[in-house]
Amino acid sequence: MGRGPEFVDNAANPNDLTAIPAGPTAEQQGSRGHKRKQTLLSLLDALAELSKDEELDGLAPNQQPSFEDDRDVPTVDEHLQKVGAEAFNKFQRRVMNLDKELRNFANAARQLGSSVGILSSSYHLRGRLAQILYLFRENAADLFPRKISRQSRESITSTNLSQFRKGKRHRVPPHVHNPIVMEKLDPEDFPEQLQMFAQDVTTFLDCLNEFPEFTDEAVNAAILALEGDLKYWASCLKAYEGQFKYPAVQRYLHDLSSEMGEHIDSITSSLSVFIEIGVPTIRFAQKHASQNLLNLSTVATFFSAVTATTMQFSFDMTDSTLANAVNSFWFTSLVFSIGAAVNSLLGVTWKQAMYRSPGHRVPWWVLIWIKRSPLAFLVLSVACFSIGLVLFAYSSGQHQVTCTLTTVFSACSIVGLAAVSTWFASERWTFSRHNGTKWLADVLSETKVKVKSTRGVKWLIYEPRAWAWACSRWTQRHFRKLSDAVSELSARTISRLNTVSDEKLVDPERGVTPAPMSPMTACASPEPMSPAFRRGGSDVGLLPPHTEARTNTAASVAGEEDGTASVMSDTVGPLPGVRAGRGRFAEAVRAVMRMRVASTAFPIEGRNPRRQRTMSSDGNGRDAEPVGVLKNSRVGTLMPKLRSLQPTQSFEAHSALVRHLQFSPNGKFLATSSWDRTSVIFKVGVSMTVRGVGVSAPTRVWQETFTSHRILAHPQGFVGQVAWSPSGHLLLTKLGRAVKVWTEDGVCKRTIDRRRNVQSITWLPGGEAFLSVEGSDVTKLDLNGTVLATYHFDRMILHDVAVTQDNVRMVCVGTLTASADGYHPSKCRAEKQIIAYNMVKEEIENRVPVLHEVRDITLARNDQFALVSYENKAPPQLWKLDPVKDSIRLSLRHTYMPKVVVDFAGPSYFGGKNDQLVLCAGKAGDIHIWDRESGTLLHHIRSQTVGGDLTCIAWNHAWDTFMFATGSHDGGVRIWTTPSSITGSIESSATSSRATTTPANTPRTVSPGPYNADYRTDSPTNQADAETSGVVGAGLSPAPLNAPAPGQSPS
Repeated sequence: MGRGPEFVDNAANPNDLTAIPAGPTAEQQGSRGHKRKQTLLSLLDALAELSKDEELDGLAPNQQPSFEDDRDVPTVDEHLQKVGAEAFNKFQRRVMNLDKELRNFANAARQLGSSVGILSSSYHLRGRLAQILYLFRENAADLFPRKISRQSRESITSTNLSQFRKGKRHRVPPHVHNPIVMEKLDPEDFPEQLQMFAQDVTTFLDCLNEFPEFTDEAVNAAILALEGDLKYWASCLKAYEGQFKYPAVQRYLHDLSSEMGEHIDSITSSLSVFIEIGVPTIRFAQKHASQNLLNLSTVATFFSAVTATTMQFSFDMTDSTLANAVNSFWFTSLVFSIGAAVNSLLGVTWKQAMYRSPGHRVPWWVLIWIKRSPLAFLVLSVACFSIGLVLFAYSSGQHQVTCTLTTVFSACSIVGLAAVSTWFASERWTFSRHNGTKWLADVLSETKVKVKSTRGVKWLIYEPRAWAWACSRWTQRHFRKLSDAVSELSARTISRLNTVSDEKLVDPERGVTPAPMSPMTACASPEPMSPAFRRGGSDVGLLPPHTEARTNTAASVAGEEDGTASVMSDTVGPLPGVRAGRGRFAEAVRAVMRMRVASTAFPIEGRNPRRQRTMSSDGNGRDAEPVGVLKNSRVGTLMPKLRSLQPTQSFEAHSALVRHLQFSPNGKFLATSSWDRTSVIFKVGVSMTVRGVGVSAPTRVWQETFTSHRILAHPQGFVGQVAWSPSGHLLLTKLGRAVKVWTEDGVCKRTIDRRRNVQSITWLPGGEAFLSVEGSDVTKLDLNGTVLATYHFDRMILHDVAVTQDNVRMVCVGTLTASADGYHPSKCRAEKQIIAYNMVKEEIENRVPVLHEVRDITLARNDQFALVSYENKAPPQLWKLDPVKDSIRLSLRHTYMPKVVVDFAGPSYFGGKNDQLVLCAGKAGDIHIWDRESGTLLHHIRSQTVGGDLTCIAWNHAWDTFMFATGSHDGGVRIWTTPSSITGSIESSATSSRATTTPANTPRTVSPGPYNADYRTDSPTNQADAETSGVVGAGLSPAPLNAPAPGQSPS
């Protein structure tokens, strides 16, 4: 079908769905399939017309992208705008959810006593949340202006201003209105607002803990974690005063919103559980205490009525002293009962008041009067009434029996009441003394032991008891002897009587037939029983051993003529025919597996007319740009070259994980390091293969070759990094606490022991010295290990450093260990920084905060851009070094986003001519290549093509054609290149070249074994002896004649 090219030429937009070229159809396709395709294309046209109005309304009908500046691919920035807006909207939803829970908590807490503190703190916390949200919205609006709109101050203040003034005049409680932002906020207020946010959160927690009836550890832990991180962030942000309008600091603040949002989610969920469980529990406890006071009030009221009624019989009896005593006690009882009733009602009212002070803010005598006086007054009232009643019995001239009974029972009642009151008071004292760790019974037991341990008391307690025990044992012993003697005498008497009776009996068969042994006697016999009698007299016979029954795992039972069963074991092997069939099947499976492995290692081209899966698109039409649009652009010229990248070399360089690899500046060598304690130097060469033998114009293809040059042994430990000198003649290898200096021929010139952990190393531009990153210091060392300078960074753990070409500045990346005020993160990630440091002035010129786990930094050759790599799923970023007066300012240029979430492996690198590309590998095996200027993902090599998990990647800058190497977990190294070919006569090339040729559609050269001519060197002496003996370098393959030199394209 010819609609594909037509749609490309007439496409008004490169993202237009009509720009998708229609694939070729088979000649055998019927008319039904043709109609279906025409229908689908019509639907695509309609969808394209709709999408133009909705998504691309700002683009002219015939406008085409230029791909020559930062605006070449607007979808990259659009994606960043969309992701950033989604992150802010998620943070806003989290804040609103917390505000909703705080509002629900305030409504539920109004039913509690002493809730004015928690209501006020929750209201102020909601107000602080509104201010924090306003600041983050302003920050997000600066970063993502097309997605986030600013909130005008008129809409914030005008709606609630009149209501706020009215509430201020009439002193409405502060929890009535919604919180509003009244003060003018500026981005420079971020540290202060975060610090005040931490204070408001702490106040809310203190008010929450003032309810002793319920303590929620989840809420306490969540709020304390947020408080610690808020103080840490506020302290760290003070270092960027005056820079909160810079995009780098704004992006860091935007990243903090996600960290803060996790805290807010935790508090929201914990607060929701507290509302469901804690508030009802507190309400029940307070209601229970109020109910007790109400009960006391009821009893006191009833008792006062009884007392007042009884007083009618004696209030007019004032003739005798006894009668006056009766009236005194009864009047006193009435006073105490009325006081108990009134104090109980007062306590109920105080406990239910929402504005009452918490317990720890009330004087002790007020608490005692409110909580203890009702019960104490009631007890005293009952005691006075009982005493007055006894006296009234005597004063009124009652019978002697009545007086006696009244006195006795009243005394018992008073004694019991006094004892119970004493016990209750003792329990209260025990609780206040030991804070609930001991009961009153435990205290009484300890007191009892102490009293008994006193010398006089101990003698009085234990000596009489010892005498009593001695008398009891003497009595028992003599009684036992007497009982034994009586028992023995009775036994002898009975035995004699039985003997006389037995002699009178006659047994004719006695001694002829022995008495049969009973089963009980047989079992008690000490001799072993025969197996024949194991079944208790059964006639079945001996049982078979248990092991025989277990060996027959599968048996077949066949009936015999005599009724017995025959058991056949299932241990017989398969028949010879079955065995041979299984063997052939196994061999076929192995052959298929070998074929699949071979096809994976060397994919065959030309079978599928579709594109390979190593291209930047994933097969969807939106990812592939029209060729007609891209052919005249810079990106359009790069993409065909990148699509032609293919693995041309693959060899097992190490027996363990490849930690790092790097090409030499001249492109002649490739150095690798591994966890197998070795570092290998490969020599890069070229060989020629011929394509199309027998054709009039055959094609010569120059193929790069990699030969093992030297193996550098490191018995001291793992090799974490290799670094070529700017001249390419020296190589540094980094160990855990040492650095080795090697020549390109594998001679170890020096081992520099640092006695500290070395994170990374980097050469100075002149090659006369290098920098060693060691904790908080960057040490400048010469090739002899002499320390030339030391640059210290306070409260920092550095990870990597890069030096500019003028040898004046270095750019460092590291992690902040503590804030300026000494705060540490409680739950959030620690702050990381990118620092521009002037080595001449020895001062920090600029620092930029980042939140992701930064690990590596690389400078472009023009010193204008720095490529920062992160761990885990954070994509690499391009930072520009902008000169401002006499210093450098770092500004974020691009964030290289992949199509899907990728767990990146190792550092990212510049590639291509003039560092126009950015490369980064994923741990799963994906390779991403972006355009440096625009941030466009030009090429995506999928893990199915790469094969194996990747650990690092390196680009060969000296080679004109594209070439890079990748290392994997299994120790393998794979070389990716673009094919370079020239057309010429095969005779002329064959006579002048000694390179092997392979006439195939896809030229491939089999690289020699990486260990064919290797020799482990660790000292200069051994290496020199090896070179004189002709061992080192004996296996180098000769360079082909007429082959281009390394780093040059064939001509």
